[in-house]
Amino acid sequence: MLSRTDLLLIGVTAVAFGADATAEYRWHSEIARFTVSALTIAVLAALVGRSVDHLGDRLGSGATGFLQSALANLPELFIGIFALRAGLVGVVQSALIGSILANTVLVLGISFIAGGLRNGPQHFSTAAPRTTLMLLVLSAAIIMIPTLSSHLGTSGGHHVVAMSNIAAVIALLVFLLSIPGSLSHKGEGAPGLLAGPCWSISLVMLVLSATSVAALFASDWFIASLTQAMHSLNIAPNFAGLVIVAIAGSAIENFVGVKLALENRPDYSLAVILQSPVQIALGLIPALVLLSNVIGPHPLTLVLPTMLFAVFALAVVVAVVIVFDGESTWLEGVALVGLYLVIATAYWWN
Repeated sequence: MLSRTDLLLIGVTAVAFGADATAEYRWHSEIARFTVSALTIAVLAALVGRSVDHLGDRLGSGATGFLQSALANLPELFIGIFALRAGLVGVVQSALIGSILANTVLVLGISFIAGGLRNGPQHFSTAAPRTTLMLLVLSAAIIMIPTLSSHLGTSGGHHVVAMSNIAAVIALLVFLLSIPGSLSHKGEGAPGLLAGPCWSISLVMLVLSATSVAALFASDWFIASLTQAMHSLNIAPNFAGLVIVAIAGSAIENFVGVKLALENRPDYSLAVILQSPVQIALGLIPALVLLSNVIGPHPLTLVLPTMLFAVFALAVVVAVVIVFDGESTWLEGVALVGLYLVIATAYWWN
């Protein structure tokens, strides 16, 4: 049985998808088409998150958090595939690193501000975040090797495609081996964001299947409108990927992570916020690297531009330092958001 909130969200999703489907033919403004496409991606992500919430009591917190992050990253996978087919390799690289940056700096900062102002300094266990951040540091190290090989002009720099493919396979293996630990984590229990009756398994599967198909089409339209909007607004491809695409693709983690911090549940808030960048770094990026060999005109490699790798490494280091002491304050959140704004400003002119 559906609650009023569920019916409202499904209705909004249907309206957004319908508007997106007709925007290419009936809307004459590139900016309007792009805005509608971005909102559709965000609403579909919210519906996916709502569906996964209804599985919380059945799967437990570890499996629910993992599944929530995985399905919430589904639009980013589709966006990456269509962008690679369009030859937008730079946008894909920026969007993937931007998603990691948005979670580990921007969303983490907003959640610290929200939780700190409402509840005061918040304390959390560092055991699970340490494991998550260890995997994130590992992913940065894996990407560092092909990047340095290329930029330093070593002999390995002439084989960046092969090196990237090998590194991608190894990263995926590490990610697959880390899944059992993520699924078995008990944590605090289900997110507790539901209001009203719980959906049946069949209804959850139906909604997830429908939103996955819808996200496939919406991602295609989003990339088409993004290309036009970039030209119309004179937006740099790197800024579009690092900020706009990244925030649109990770909307649900943003909402859930901040809401849990407001409810004074920092452990679960951190789990939701930090799980997504690990899945992107060790799962989504390597998968797109391998897929790019067959779907795109140009291969996606793990060789990042110097500035892009620098902000990626900086985000990982800052996240480790901030989380290490097991306490968060609103001032730390302000510092994180300020850092993100400075990086975004730099990329506006990059």
